[in-house]
Amino acid sequence: MASQTPVFAKIDKTQFFRTLNKRVNEYFKENNLKKTGNWKLHLKTIIMFSIFLAPYFFLLALEMPFWAYILLNIVIGIGMAGVGMNVMHDGNHGAYSEKNWLNKIMGGSIYILAGNVYNWQVQHNVLHHTYTNILGHDEDLEAGRVLRFSKKSKWHRFHKFQHYYSVFLYGLLTFNWAITTDFLQMKRYLKRQLSYGEFKSPSIRWTTLIITKVIYFSIWIAIPIVLGITWWKVVLGFAVMHYTAGLILSVVFQLAHVVEDTTNPEPNEIGEMENTWAVHQLFTTANFAPKNWLINWYTGGLNHQIEHHIFPNISHIHYGKIGEIVKQTAKECNLPYYEFKSTRAAILSHFKHLKELGQKPQLAS
Repeated sequence: MASQTPVFAKIDKTQFFRTLNKRVNEYFKENNLKKTGNWKLHLKTIIMFSIFLAPYFFLLALEMPFWAYILLNIVIGIGMAGVGMNVMHDGNHGAYSEKNWLNKIMGGSIYILAGNVYNWQVQHNVLHHTYTNILGHDEDLEAGRVLRFSKKSKWHRFHKFQHYYSVFLYGLLTFNWAITTDFLQMKRYLKRQLSYGEFKSPSIRWTTLIITKVIYFSIWIAIPIVLGITWWKVVLGFAVMHYTAGLILSVVFQLAHVVEDTTNPEPNEIGEMENTWAVHQLFTTANFAPKNWLINWYTGGLNHQIEHHIFPNISHIHYGKIGEIVKQTAKECNLPYYEFKSTRAAILSHFKHLKELGQKPQLAS
């Protein structure tokens, strides 16, 4: 982890964010809209939780063929990713509702998705959203030694195959949350005294983590076994559920920042970044399939990552409309607006970029 915290430029000669913020505020005022979620998000919440939890109760209550058991666990994984992208994500950004208690409840759904609110808010809201694609500060670029997401990351011989094996590792994302990541992150973040909002005592954080992990494994492992499902089927179903959710979430995350056009800006020798924070987001973030209603609906607007990064406290249900404003303003300011017309194009770009990053760096002449 880099020691010096980057500082973004304070002066934007293009006046990009000032102009954009004014236009977006005018859009909400003229249309008499709140920036948080509305009935569309509330309905989607019911649907996503139904996809996530209904199959679980079917598994507990009914005898079924093995193929049906596996299929339902795949559906649970799809619902798990859906709740994470649509409900938990907006909640932990304070964008689900104007009511803080409701945001906390929806954000707290991460506890039944294998994660932890404190860890997620620090990694995502603080580190990722602030220092997007800056190596050593944005932990989304860190994948141990196994994957190389930046040209500045250390290269290993096995990286030349990463565009093949990466997809198999992506499915381990939420499984790692459940088993190891939360404990390692909490130790690291508490040591650095990082927090999103009030910094609570380490004892409260650790107690919350342990209790929620016990509840989590009781729901997904202990209860099914107690109710008579063979232990190996429970473990297999647990793995299938997590692999499905992890694969979906990982791919969606990577399409926003680890593609051919996006960059990995670095601070200069005294820690200063070239651009302001908002302009930095344009260089480091990409959208995909903006006109695909199903992708937009299911991913919780995470295919509109540019809009999300510049306005993280606005609910994703508005991204389609304000995206037009962001794109036009970026064009007027002669700034980039990276966008893939389809999910397929973004996926191809991601794996092509992984292949490029996997090649042995040229030796300095």
